[in-house]
Amino acid sequence: MTPFKRLFDILSALFLGTLLLPLMLGVAALILIRDGRPIFYVAERMKTPQEAFGLIKFRTMVPAPGDSGVTGGHKAARLTRTGKTLRRTRLDELPQILNVLKGDISLVGPRPPLRAYVERFPALYAEVLKSRPGITGLATLHFHEHEEKLLSRCTASDEADRAYARHCVPRKARIDLIYQRRRSFCFDWEIMLKTVFRRLR
Repeated sequence: MTPFKRLFDILSALFLGTLLLPLMLGVAALILIRDGRPIFYVAERMKTPQEAFGLIKFRTMVPAPGDSGVTGGHKAARLTRTGKTLRRTRLDELPQILNVLKGDISLVGPRPPLRAYVERFPALYAEVLKSRPGITGLATLHFHEHEEKLLSRCTASDEADRAYARHCVPRKARIDLIYQRRRSFCFDWEIMLKTVFRRLR
C-alpha cells in the first residue's frame, strides 16, 4: 500500500466514521434490543499470507460454538431478525471502518480471505494479497451477488466449502488480479461510488 493510499484511507475512514456514527449507534441499539448481546462479531481473516487480524462486523447470527467456514444455506436458520436486513444492505460491515483506521484493511481491495483458503491455495493468495484487502473491491461488485446465490443452495458446511473452493476462489482471484493491475486513485473512487449506488438501489 502506498503512503498516499494509506493517508486517503485514514482521512476517508475518519470522515465516514463521523458521518455514519449515528447510523452505527442506531444499528448497535437495534441489535441489543432485538437480539441481545454480543453486538459485534469478530472473525479471523488474513491481511497477508502469514498475518491474520480480527475483522469486525455487526453480529447477524445466533452464536454457535466452533462455527467456521463460509456462510451458506446451512447457516440460514441462525440468522437473527435484524441480521437478514443487515446482510442484505451490507450494513453489518460498517464497523470495518475501525479495521481501516487500524491498517488491517483498505477501503478498496480484495475481500480478506479465511485462513483455511489461504493455506489451501498458497500460490494464488500470495498474488492476491499483494494488494491490501478492502471493505469493497472489484470482485465484490462483479461476483458478490452470484457468490451469495451459489452458497445459499448449500445445505451443509462441507458442500459450502467445496462450492466456495471450486467456484468462488478462482473467479474472485481473477477479478482481484485485474484490480491489482489497474489500481489507481481514480479506479478506487469508481469502485467506491458504484458500491454505494448499488447498495442504495
